[in-house]
Amino acid sequence: MPVLNRAELSRTGVVFVALLFAICATSAVAREFRAADTQTEDYPTVQALRYMGALIAERTGGRHEIKVFHSRQLGEEKETIEQTRVGAIDLNRTNVALIGNFVPAMNVLAMPFLFRSIEHMQKVLDGPVGSEILDSFEPYGFVGLCFYDSGARSIYNGVRPVRSVADLRGLRIRVQQSELMSEMIRALGAEPVEMPYGQVLTGLANHLIDGAENNWPSFVTTDHYKHAGYLALTEHTMSPEVLVISLKAWRSLSAEDQQIFREAGLRSSRFMREKWRDLEEQSQRKAEAAGVTIVRDIDRKPFEDAMPAIYAKAGRDPAAAALIERIRKVE
Repeated sequence: MPVLNRAELSRTGVVFVALLFAICATSAVAREFRAADTQTEDYPTVQALRYMGALIAERTGGRHEIKVFHSRQLGEEKETIEQTRVGAIDLNRTNVALIGNFVPAMNVLAMPFLFRSIEHMQKVLDGPVGSEILDSFEPYGFVGLCFYDSGARSIYNGVRPVRSVADLRGLRIRVQQSELMSEMIRALGAEPVEMPYGQVLTGLANHLIDGAENNWPSFVTTDHYKHAGYLALTEHTMSPEVLVISLKAWRSLSAEDQQIFREAGLRSSRFMREKWRDLEEQSQRKAEAAGVTIVRDIDRKPFEDAMPAIYAKAGRDPAAAALIERIRKVE
C-alpha cells in the first residue's frame, strides 16, 4: 500500500469532496417532468410532446426527461390547467380558449372569425405577435413555450344539416368550459352547453346535447361522427393549442436548460404540424366514408355578422383591442 503524506491526503480529500458535490448537484437537477394532454396516445399533440421529450433527454444527456400522461389521465383540461398553475403538473398542452380564463391574451386568439385562414394564423403565431403572447404568460403562473396547430373548428350535430344561422336555432351545442365560446354559440341562436371534452360522446349518444363544435380529428377520433351525422364547415375559430410549463418547474431549470426546453418546444411545434396535416386528411376521408353529410358551401358572412357584441365586449380592454388590430393587419 502506498503511504501518502499529509499534503497528498489533503489533496485527495479535496478531490473526493468535489466529486461528491458534483454527483449530488447532478442528481439534484435531474428530473422527470410530468406533461398532461387530454388527447389519445396517437394524437399529434401527444406525439409532439414525446418528440420534445426525446430532444430534451438527448440534449441534457438524460438528466431531464418528460413523461407524457395522455387520454385525460391527469384530468380534464380545466383541472390540469389549474394544477399546472400551482406546479402540481409541469407541462400542459391545452386549447387557448380554456387557458384564456387565466391568461387574457389567449381569449383574443379564441375570438370567432379572427383569422382569415390557417396560413394567416400560422404567420401571426410564428412572428413577433406570437412571441409577445407567449411572453405574457409568466405573471399568471405559466411560461409559454410554443403553439401547436388545432385546425379550424366547425359545428356538427345529429338533428339536421346547418346551412345558415337560422338552422342553428334551438340546437343544444356543447362548448368548452369557456365564457367566450358560450357567448359565440348564443350569438348564433343556439343553446351552449359547457361540458368537459371527455363527456361529449356520452352526451351525443344519450341526446343530452344535439351537437358540438371541434376540428376534424377530434370529430372523428372520439367517434362523435357516429352520433352527429351533419357537419357544417363554419370554421368559426382557428384557435391554436399552446404548450406551457409551470413557472415553478421553469425556475427549477438553469438558464442553459431553459433554452434547451424552448428550442425543443419550437421543434416539436414543426413536428406536430406535419402530423396534424396527415390526420386532418385521414379524418375527413373517414367521415365521408361513414356517410356524414358535410355542408361545405356555407356563406360565412351572416355568421360573422352575428359577432359584433362579442368584439365590442373584447374592445373594452385596450390591450385586447390593440392585439386584435395587430393580428388583422398581418398579411
